Amino acid sequence: MDLIVATDRGLYCATGDFHIDPWRPVARAVITHGHSDHARFGSEVYICHRDTAPILRKRLGDVAIETAAYGEVLTREGVELSLHPAGHVLGSAQVRVAHRGDVWVASGDYKLENDGVSAAFEPQRCHVFITESTFGLPIYHWRPQAEIIASVDAWWRENAAAGRASVLYAYALGKAQRVLAHVDAAIGPIVCHGAIEGFNAIARAAGVALPPTRIASEMGTKAEFGRALILAPPSAASSPWLNRFGDYSDALASGWMQVRGNRRRRSLDRGFVLSDHADWPGLLAAIEATGAERVFATHGSVGPLTRYLQERGLDAQALATAYGEEDDTAEGGPSPESAA
Repeated sequence: MDLIVATDRGLYCATGDFHIDPWRPVARAVITHGHSDHARFGSEVYICHRDTAPILRKRLGDVAIETAAYGEVLTREGVELSLHPAGHVLGSAQVRVAHRGDVWVASGDYKLENDGVSAAFEPQRCHVFITESTFGLPIYHWRPQAEIIASVDAWWRENAAAGRASVLYAYALGKAQRVLAHVDAAIGPIVCHGAIEGFNAIARAAGVALPPTRIASEMGTKAEFGRALILAPPSAASSPWLNRFGDYSDALASGWMQVRGNRRRRSLDRGFVLSDHADWPGLLAAIEATGAERVFATHGSVGPLTRYLQERGLDAQALATAYGEEDDTAEGGPSPESAA
């Protein structure tokens, strides 16, 4: 009997009677991270990492939450449940489930590069690994974060020298804080959309070092905007909110920018390939590090990834889920038409 199975409500551990990232209301929901496709309203109790709790309260309101530190073991009906760093966004976790020597790990979303904001990914040895496959194609290879951030800084400096605002679209939870933590704040003021600023406050309260930021109404003249880096969710593109900034150059920070056609379709001036998901080599490295004999792939390029793993002797299968449809006003969603 499989320890975790897919049901019409989400991934379910019958032995421990809990769901992982359910997409319908359940009694006990173990949450890997706070993005809207993994943490949905209506469950009776939410179990998550302590840094995810304020994110859930911001998004879901006054819900019942139980928290755990990374590595802390919770026991329910003989099942050992623990959370381990996924490196995706603040508080993100892989869920390790063990019972009578059988160990399963549900990864949620993850990336291998340490972004300096979320706790760095820690592979967990297991028999069965449930992996995301958002960028599960060989074309996706990420450059080092420092290199991408240097390109963002250079673009911002060039715009500031010309008196032109720099509007960078980035998801409010995760990507925005990652950019903020590493850009050169000496270039000019940093303005954040309200959807981003709320998550900035949560990150700062969790101990993440971010430079000072302002909202648009706290700025003065359009000349001051001309030196600014303005962070906004992708949903703000072409909205009236942008009119106050005068002349601006716009860009998107996303793994989907690896494909040039995505940038052209969005009519962007620039695209920075920066993703909070693992690239193709990252997925393969993570899977290998688990030592898993069986692999289930969810949301993304499931077919190519499972076929590749099967050709290399692994028992790899697709696992149907309802992940990957996030609201980019607050979190963003991994689809080629939006960004991740």
